[in-house]
Amino acid sequence: MRTFGAVTAIMDNFIVSARKYRPQNFNTVVGQQHITTTLKNAIRNNQLAHAFLFCGPRGVGKTTCARILAKTINCTNQTLEGEACNTCNSCTSFDAGTSMNIHELDAASNNSVDDIRALVEQVRFAPQAGKYKVYIVDEVHMLSASAFNAFLKTLEEPPPYAIFILATTEKHKILPTILSRCQIFDFKRITNNDTVEHLQEIVDKESIKADKAALQVIAQKSEGCMRDSLSILDKIVSFTNGIVTYQNTLEHLNILDDDYYFKLLESMQSQDLPAAMLLFDEINRKGFEGDLVLNGFAEFIRNLLVCKDPKSASLLEVVEGMQSKYIQAAEKSGFSFLVSALNILNESEINYKMARNKRLHVELTLIKLNFLQQAIELSVDNGQLVKKKRVDGPIAFKLKQVPSIQISAQIPAGVPESKFYIETPKATPVITKPVVVEAKVPIAEPVKPKPPIQLGGTKKGLLDSLREKYGEQYTIEEVVEAEVLNLEKLKTLWDAFALTLEEQKKHSSFGTFKIARLSIENDIFFTISVGSITSQKFVEQERMSLLEHLQKGFNNRSISFEILIDASDQEEVPVHLRLNSRQKFERIADQFPLVRELKDRLRMDIDY
Repeated sequence: MRTFGAVTAIMDNFIVSARKYRPQNFNTVVGQQHITTTLKNAIRNNQLAHAFLFCGPRGVGKTTCARILAKTINCTNQTLEGEACNTCNSCTSFDAGTSMNIHELDAASNNSVDDIRALVEQVRFAPQAGKYKVYIVDEVHMLSASAFNAFLKTLEEPPPYAIFILATTEKHKILPTILSRCQIFDFKRITNNDTVEHLQEIVDKESIKADKAALQVIAQKSEGCMRDSLSILDKIVSFTNGIVTYQNTLEHLNILDDDYYFKLLESMQSQDLPAAMLLFDEINRKGFEGDLVLNGFAEFIRNLLVCKDPKSASLLEVVEGMQSKYIQAAEKSGFSFLVSALNILNESEINYKMARNKRLHVELTLIKLNFLQQAIELSVDNGQLVKKKRVDGPIAFKLKQVPSIQISAQIPAGVPESKFYIETPKATPVITKPVVVEAKVPIAEPVKPKPPIQLGGTKKGLLDSLREKYGEQYTIEEVVEAEVLNLEKLKTLWDAFALTLEEQKKHSSFGTFKIARLSIENDIFFTISVGSITSQKFVEQERMSLLEHLQKGFNNRSISFEILIDASDQEEVPVHLRLNSRQKFERIADQFPLVRELKDRLRMDIDY
């Protein structure tokens, strides 16, 4: 029982690091020097505003600075730097939590009009001791609109002894009328270096053995939030019994070691797919989810991309001792591979949640990355990456039939060099391109390149390079771009489709198509105007075949249409088509009473 009592006493005395090492003056606030300096100067020069708004991410010191400011302005023995002395009655009562001049309100749980009215009522009473009464409203964005409105007048013209400090993580939710009445201070995320230095001070005071690499991992995991980093440190100290190493920190935070990513990159660059798949299986069996692998590998590729240029090397945020390894790996990786891999990983991470088979989704991404280097090599000509473009100049391609090759020794007089083409026999339509005149064709003088089209230039398009490399093995064709609607071609395709209907002996549909009127609304949509419902049905019956015909003709799968009936030519709808089921039965029963009698005798219900 004595042992249990001692353990209970120790647990009662334990205070988490986030509270135990909360800053007590402006000089101990980490990473917010631009704000603490401004506040100290305002206190020293007696230029305090009546309302402050502290906004920024969570855990960066907003509430802490508000409390320090409240304590400092009531201190009776301020230092020359504008700091609280921490020894006078006001400071000691504040540290003990018994000061009557400081009031804190949690707006997350006290967000009604009545709560704000009660606060406004307290403002009327002057402080019994000290110069100022300070009201700290935390999470002020949680106040309702009516509560904000009830607070406006007091916030604009408070008594000279009242100072309001509002704190929020979501500045955009606060009314503009509140913002205009406050002096706004934007807190920033705490850098990893500042976080590591602060954590090092704490572990030194607590006599904890901690590797600097482990503290750097904690700082990266906290993402600029000091409170989170201190909470993580407390957990790891409990987990490791006071010895914080790099490995047990990775294990506790469920972070994948960078060595796995280096192995994964090596297997992909060597196009060793089995090794990459087995490595992912090993990672998966250790309990790491697929989204964690995708996110971590994307960050790893980003770090390699940063290392490629010495100017951006300062953006590399890795643990101490890993920089040289990253730089060596970056030297072996090309820009094309890294950028393409980053794009693939980003798309895969976005679509991860929608995938039904998560593991297969990640494996497909690894397969893409494994063959990425091979795809890049296909587009390389003479050691240089060839861009995807049809010609070297901004010339739109067109289909043209040209006769056989007949070229003289010189370019005919009067024909500009930039307009010169070699002609080929009439055959299937080909894509017209500026021709590079080679030594096989006898010419008197070499043709000089002239922009925008280069004759005999060294630049080649991706399509030309692939044809030179693999033209004997594969049929390499250029993708034809989609065309937008134009009325002349639309009518031509329309008439051609109508002739097919006549050949199929659909004479009624053929007649409807001949008298229909076409109108283009935009690049991919047009309307068909017919004179009757019957004609509309004839066109509707051919919708799918017509759409396929038109989309193939324009090479555009986005083309669509709507069938309209001209109001002036609408036909009279027969009576029996305008009636519903109940009306039809009543009409028949009126003409033939025996039908109603039969229904009543058999006790039948009509399905209306």
